Amino acid sequence: MPKAATSSQSTRPALRRNQACRSCRKRKLKCGAEKPHCGSQWEALISVPAPVGYAHPSEPQCSYDPVEGLTLAPESDPLEKIRRLEEQISSLKSRLYEKQANGSTRSISPIHSGPSQSNSPTGISLPHASLSLSETTPYREGTASPAPEAPANGDPFMELLFLGWNPDLPDPATLNHYIDVFFRCDPCGSRVLHRPSFLASMLLSPRDPGFPHSAILHAICASASRWSPQNVITLPDGTRRDSFGDWHASKTRHYIDKCMSTGEDIFSVMQACILLSWYFYQEGRWVEVWIFAAFQTRVSVPLRLNYPGTFSTHGNNSPGAYLAPPKDLRDLESRRRTWWMTILFDRIASVGGWIHSVDERDIGTELPLRNEDFESENPMPSNPQDIASPDVFTRHPPAYTDSFILLIKAVMLFGRVTDYNVRGSLRAPTAPSKNQNPFYLEGFEAVDQLASRDFLENLPHIYKSNNGVTDVAEGGNIDTDLYMVHIIPHAAVITLHNPYVNFNDPNNVSTARCIHSARCILAAYYMLSATSLDITRLHPFVTICWYLAAVVQVQLCKYFIEIGDSDRESTVWGEINVLRFAMLAYGEKSPIGTRQERLLQGLMREIVRMTAHKQPLEVGAPLYPFSSSSLWRKGDSNGIAGVPMPTSSPFENGPSLSGLTSTTPPEFQSISGSGWLMSHDLSQSVSPTGGMGSL
Repeated sequence: MPKAATSSQSTRPALRRNQACRSCRKRKLKCGAEKPHCGSQWEALISVPAPVGYAHPSEPQCSYDPVEGLTLAPESDPLEKIRRLEEQISSLKSRLYEKQANGSTRSISPIHSGPSQSNSPTGISLPHASLSLSETTPYREGTASPAPEAPANGDPFMELLFLGWNPDLPDPATLNHYIDVFFRCDPCGSRVLHRPSFLASMLLSPRDPGFPHSAILHAICASASRWSPQNVITLPDGTRRDSFGDWHASKTRHYIDKCMSTGEDIFSVMQACILLSWYFYQEGRWVEVWIFAAFQTRVSVPLRLNYPGTFSTHGNNSPGAYLAPPKDLRDLESRRRTWWMTILFDRIASVGGWIHSVDERDIGTELPLRNEDFESENPMPSNPQDIASPDVFTRHPPAYTDSFILLIKAVMLFGRVTDYNVRGSLRAPTAPSKNQNPFYLEGFEAVDQLASRDFLENLPHIYKSNNGVTDVAEGGNIDTDLYMVHIIPHAAVITLHNPYVNFNDPNNVSTARCIHSARCILAAYYMLSATSLDITRLHPFVTICWYLAAVVQVQLCKYFIEIGDSDRESTVWGEINVLRFAMLAYGEKSPIGTRQERLLQGLMREIVRMTAHKQPLEVGAPLYPFSSSSLWRKGDSNGIAGVPMPTSSPFENGPSLSGLTSTTPPEFQSISGSGWLMSHDLSQSVSPTGGMGSL
């Protein structure tokens, strides 16, 4: 007679196909399908005692097949999961702060950004806000996400957080101050941003998609910190470091690193990288300069910024552009300027003789529009010129010419000189010799004519007769782009001819070219130092131009020491020290000046040992150190601190070197017997506002 079924057996529901766990199905055991483990596997586990020294696991591991009709949890990206968890943590912290703020009041100092070892691993505390909620900008209607209700009695910093403000940024008032300083003082990265729309976007809610990217804001804070410094320290080598600027530079790098792994917000992060790269350049941090110069060019190529119109849908079996087509003229021009600032930085970072990251032949982007057309958003057609235009360095359409566009052309001209030097020495069996006639080298004559004569002679009259320095009673001004346009070609000439300089040959064309270019760079500095304008507002590339001019003067000084011409030697010592003190004065705001001066001193060690002067590094120093910074200053601000007045000045009406203006080999020229030595005839009258004409 069969046994009666127990209550537990009678009430157990029948399992569907494949509903039992896989272990029971494999061993053909009855399974209750309990989770996380079934009873059969549990009984099988504990039925056999564990051997001595071993222990059974706390519970068996039962695995089940997916049940039809049940949804499984999708596989999630670990990084995305981490991001969601971080957002949850941030939300919970905000709620906790709200609760604390409602329970008690807390006072905050107006701005606190000093170093705090306990609050930050880098020794820099985050800037906090001291604003009332009325000073912040409310949400626009129709934004992507509604604003949360701010606590009624919360502190101002928490109110900013509830509006979506990035806690790593300064409070809005401080940030707006740095933005204003950036656009007024920065001579580099500010060119890529459309100032009117950028300032308008700062009025949006931080949660609005049109609000500036945090990477750009951090980069602006870092760049502007040199003109509005906080917590500045002087290192043992004499350079200055600003902890506020370093903090925001590190935050910008964080966004760049994130973009490198995810590609998120790539164009905004690239613009921030441009701003940060110029910050590193002004700091003289060359490793970061070279790394980020390469990053910019390699990112901009897949963005197709090097194509006409900064967009292309076709290629040699390559995917389409990463960016969508420009949505309006402002977007198009912003992309153009971003591309050209990338190329400018690549050229400037390569003047030491490095290969450029992007060849001229791979640049199809037209030149940008004028600054006034960009900011006013005038519906101008695209610039008809690009770098491949045959007359790009000698023809300048008035409707498409301003000092910034001329600066682009001047830097690209320097880039051609760098290309010529690098490619010429790449497969050359020997190094260039001072006894060699470079005009017989292929392509040398064309590059020399372009750099030494054609570019400067063909500038439009309004730019040719104006060197960018205006000092009037109503207030002075420096057009730093135009100032650089007048001296960059001379720096290029020195770079091109310096390997062939031979002071023992009075008819050497390269020697005459280098001496003349060095004098023109000196003349430009004398013009500026005679005013009350601040030289630290100049483009940082000016320190490289000063250094190249000083290199020529050091070589000339050595020659005068060797021939025993003490009078001319003293004159050259004064000119060298003028350039040295100019670098040091620039280094008061930007460490690149101090670094270049220290590099120059290393080059001067030989002539310091050779000279008969007891204190050669003080030749040309003012009698009273304060004289050029306070006694002769015009006005109460923007003076030039610590710059000595020169003992000699460039020759305004120097001897004619017309016999050297031709770029044909010297054997086929008529050269005066006095040669380049006449340019240092001390009997000539001098003027601190000497001319800057080309040779």
